[in-house]
Amino acid sequence: MRKKILIGSLSLDNLTILAPLAGITNLPFRILAKEAGCALVCSEMISANGLVYQSKNTTQLLDSMPEEKPLAVQIFGSDPTIMAEAAKIVESSGADILDINFGCPVKKIIKSGSGVALMQSPEKAEDILKNVRKSIKIPLTIKIRSGWNPDGKQALKIAEIAEACGVDAITVHPRTAKQGFVGYADWTLINTIKRRAKIPIFGNGDIVSAEDAMKMLNQTGCDGVMIGRAAIGRPWIFSQVNSLLKGENLSPIDLSLHSDAMLRYLRTSVTYLGEKQACYRMRSRLGWFVKGLNYSSQFRNAIKQISSETEAVGIIKGYMNAIKSDSDN
Repeated sequence: MRKKILIGSLSLDNLTILAPLAGITNLPFRILAKEAGCALVCSEMISANGLVYQSKNTTQLLDSMPEEKPLAVQIFGSDPTIMAEAAKIVESSGADILDINFGCPVKKIIKSGSGVALMQSPEKAEDILKNVRKSIKIPLTIKIRSGWNPDGKQALKIAEIAEACGVDAITVHPRTAKQGFVGYADWTLINTIKRRAKIPIFGNGDIVSAEDAMKMLNQTGCDGVMIGRAAIGRPWIFSQVNSLLKGENLSPIDLSLHSDAMLRYLRTSVTYLGEKQACYRMRSRLGWFVKGLNYSSQFRNAIKQISSETEAVGIIKGYMNAIKSDSDN
């Protein structure tokens, strides 16, 4: 079992982190990940401008519950003063870590000079980090990409600047801006940055299974793994990684994991969002949890029009009973 991670003054229970996923890692999803053994959960990417100018929809993204602690909140923006003010708002909301996005490749974000665009402007990046570091006391982390070129030189430069500015940890997603989320992540860059840095370095990218997480840890020497898309519909991947870290063999995935996750996600969403909005979201999101199971297309069709928690619970239980009955025959 590897030693625990220390991010600034914050100690994590294990080496797993939930990646920020736009439109996905809201409070109910983070609760799922935490209950599955994730050491650190992260909010969706939040606009610094929206926080400073008090956009209601943006401010709601800071909602949290004690059960999900510790929580990292990720912000994006390009103005050093605005970023520092937003960081103060995040700290006052009770977040345990402030993370800055240096890797989002979405065109709208890049046009604003935010996300991965900052990796082309080391002077601005440094200005932002210095201003933010001065404005808060909680740990400060950043998430970067390889940069705009596959040689990774921009990542090395930003990592160097970040450490000099007092950043407490860096997550490296070794894909270029142009790659987006396709192609392969170059894990060798994670290793290169890890060998040069004195602060924790986390790896992200191409972790599809718990075994992949172990490969990344062993091949790169990174301090921990950040898991994003692989956790969608399979939050138990965090407990699987933790089992492997303890030297335990992985048990087969029981059907109860699927049903329990769906029911918990549904109920937490109803509590947080209200029944109407939660059911609207569940019409597409419950389908995440049945990928690869028998009759999954029938299940996805059945939930397309759900309008109440009771109805959704009935469909989930009926579907799971049908699969179990089929396997018993």
